[in-house]
Amino acid sequence: MPHTCRDTISSQVIYSVFVRNHTQEGTFRALEGDLGRIRSLGADWVWLMPIHPIGEVSRKGTLGSPYAIRDYRAVNPEYGDLDDLRHLVNAIHQAGMRCMIDVVYNHTSPDSVLFEEHPGFFWHTATGKPGNHVGDWTDIIDLDYNVGALWDYQVETLCSWARIVDGFRCDVASFVPVDFWRRARTEVERVHPGFVWLAETVHRSFAQAARARGMYCARDSEMFDAFDIEYSYDVQEAFDDYLDGKATLAHFLDLLDYQDFVFPEGASKMRYLENHDLPRIASRLGGHSLGNLTALAFVLKGTTLLYAGQELCATHQPSLFDKDPIDWEAKDDISGLLALLARIKHETLAGLETQTLSAEKDVAVVGRGRVGDQHPSVVAVLSLTGEAAEVKVSLPDGRYRDLVSGGRAEVSDGVVRSAGEPLILQAQP
Repeated sequence: MPHTCRDTISSQVIYSVFVRNHTQEGTFRALEGDLGRIRSLGADWVWLMPIHPIGEVSRKGTLGSPYAIRDYRAVNPEYGDLDDLRHLVNAIHQAGMRCMIDVVYNHTSPDSVLFEEHPGFFWHTATGKPGNHVGDWTDIIDLDYNVGALWDYQVETLCSWARIVDGFRCDVASFVPVDFWRRARTEVERVHPGFVWLAETVHRSFAQAARARGMYCARDSEMFDAFDIEYSYDVQEAFDDYLDGKATLAHFLDLLDYQDFVFPEGASKMRYLENHDLPRIASRLGGHSLGNLTALAFVLKGTTLLYAGQELCATHQPSLFDKDPIDWEAKDDISGLLALLARIKHETLAGLETQTLSAEKDVAVVGRGRVGDQHPSVVAVLSLTGEAAEVKVSLPDGRYRDLVSGGRAEVSDGVVRSAGEPLILQAQP
């Protein structure tokens, strides 16, 4: 299946918004006032976490998880109505961005419209009651994709939303058959050509445990047959181990290199330091450099994700179940760095197909270049602990422009010195 957008999607930036907690009002209309600032960070996309009504049965917290959806075909009245959503999407387009919404097709709330109308669409336990395969997801019941009529309902729903928005982020997409996603993509493409699909794949340990229990869980390599972008949960545990001092940087980078080896040409893994399911990166640095880690998420091949509040180095992870607005008065602000890195990603890294990775202790060296070139076009030297270091780079001796500081750095005998701040060298003048 051709993926017409893959040539550009890996050089783009997605900004994730939980409407309830983004503003004090927690509405679509209130979010519109922040679009200019979001765009100034270099965002190409606004991803709205689930916008649908939330179930009440078995609800977690006071307001419930947005991932326990009651009605796939309606809008959460707490956020506004369908006209408000359309107005927001139009404002996102006017701001120069595209809009992606969450698709949660593995499960619904126990009191969903779909369950009320089609109880046969759901997986049932041995006792005959609807249930879910993941025990602590107590506020949802699983759908059963062995039922053909479910596919028709779900695809029809996707096509209706595709007339409004530009992309889908698909929750735990690995638990839904790849064949379903292939069909959905084909039919949505007829409605909205160039539509973009992002899959939330799962951690390797989660996938292994699910398969051991007899659950369906697609491989990441299969998912790229239907999706443009996938989460990097396949390497998340290695990254966590590195931050916790349980693994080396070289081990983590080797897994990133293996991604480039095993996944299809043009496939985009999403690069992030945090999302709504992970702790805030600023809360878990443990002596690591936030600036260099952030630069790594931009210079690696793949689409970059920012989670709202990350630009202010927020340490509090907003609740999914209650009203818990982001503190926009946080003291630290790296918006300027994010905007600069986004510009480098858009203007300099776009179209650089090759990637080389190496590590010298805690310094990551990322080379990006074009097929056929002897040397990379861009080399990033990122001291992930923020310490000064001298490292080997694959560049001829000479002076190179540092795209971060605007100054020059010298390569001598194949070695460059990093003062500890992100260093991104451009090979061409």
